[in-house]
Amino acid sequence: LVVAIGWWRWREPAAQYVTEPVGRGDVARAVVATGTVNPVVTVQVGSYVSGVIEKLSCDFNTQVKAGQLCAKIDPRPFQVVVDQAQANLESARAQLKKDQATLVYARVTYERDRTLLGRGAVSRDTVDSEKSVYDQATAQVKVDEATILQRQAALEAAQVNLAYTDIISPVDGTVVSRNVDVGQTVAASFQTPTLFLIAQDLTKMQVDTYVSESDIGGVRVHGRVSQVRQAPITTQNVVTYDVVIGVDNPKLLLLPGMTANARIITAQSKDVVRVPTAALRFVPQRLGASPGRPEQAEPASDAVWVLRDDHPVRVPVQVGIDDGTWSQITGGRLDTGEKVIVNEIASGGGGRRARGPTRS
Repeated sequence: LVVAIGWWRWREPAAQYVTEPVGRGDVARAVVATGTVNPVVTVQVGSYVSGVIEKLSCDFNTQVKAGQLCAKIDPRPFQVVVDQAQANLESARAQLKKDQATLVYARVTYERDRTLLGRGAVSRDTVDSEKSVYDQATAQVKVDEATILQRQAALEAAQVNLAYTDIISPVDGTVVSRNVDVGQTVAASFQTPTLFLIAQDLTKMQVDTYVSESDIGGVRVHGRVSQVRQAPITTQNVVTYDVVIGVDNPKLLLLPGMTANARIITAQSKDVVRVPTAALRFVPQRLGASPGRPEQAEPASDAVWVLRDDHPVRVPVQVGIDDGTWSQITGGRLDTGEKVIVNEIASGGGGRRARGPTRS
C-alpha cells in the first residue's frame, strides 16, 4: 500500500503556470465603432424647375466657385412665359394711359357742366350723370394701376423661373457626385431633384460613427469628437447614436464614403502600474471546478495570483480602468516585476490540458 501511494504521488505532475510580469504603461478605455468618412459640409444642388438638361459644365471632381454655372435647363419654354408676361404688362400700361385720358375728359366735362348748372344752362340729371362717369373713370384708373402691379409680379415670377434654368454652385468646393446627363428630363413637380453634390472643403472631413446605447454614456464632446447627436437611430432593435469625429485631410487621402474604424478614448491613465486583465480573472484549479463537483465562485474582491517560491499566492488589489487587455492597479501589495499568473497548465491521466481564464 505504501509503495502504491508513493507511486501515485510520483506519477501526479506538479501544476505549471503561465505568468506575466507586473509592469508600468498606459491604460486607455475606448469605445470602438465603425463609421463613414464624409465632408464636413456637403451641399445638395437641385433644380427648382422641370425641363430637359441642355448643357453640363461640371463633372465629378470639378473644382467650382460660388456662382459658377454647372448645368443649363432648356430655357425656351420659360422664355415664352416671360415674353407673354411682358406683353401682358405692356397691355396693362396702355390701358392705364387710355383710362387716364378718359378720366381727364370726364373731369373736364363734369366741372364745366357743374358751372353751367348754376346758370340754368344744363339740367341736374345731366350733371349727376357726368359725376357718375367721372367717378367710374377714377375707379377704372385705380383698377388699371392694380392690374399693372399684378402683371409686374407675374413677369418677375416668370423671370425667376427662367433664371432657375441656370443651375449654379452656391459655394466654393468640389463636385463629388453628378446625377444627370445631357438630354435627361428633370422633374421637379413633387420634390426637388438633386443634380450635384458639392463638398465645400475636402481638407476637413468628419467620420460619422454609430455608438450603441450601452457605450454612449461614456462618450463626450472633447478632443477630436466634435459632436454627439442625441437623436437615436434604431436598426433591428439596436439603438445607436451618431458621434461625429473631425479629421484633418490636408493631403486629400481620405475620400468621401470610405469606411473608418474609430477608437474613441473615454478614459486614460498614463505610466501606471498595470497587469494583464486575464490575471484578474484567473483562479487556481484547486479553487475552481474539478470533475465531479460544481465550480466554486471566485472571491468577491479583486485579486491576482502571484507566483512566489513556485507557489501561487493570492494578493488583493484595487483596480482602476481597463482596456480589455491591461488593467490599472491603484492599490495593493504588488511590486513591479512580480510575476502574476494568467493561466494554468495542468496534466493528468493521458495528457495535458490548458485551462484558460474565464471570459466575461
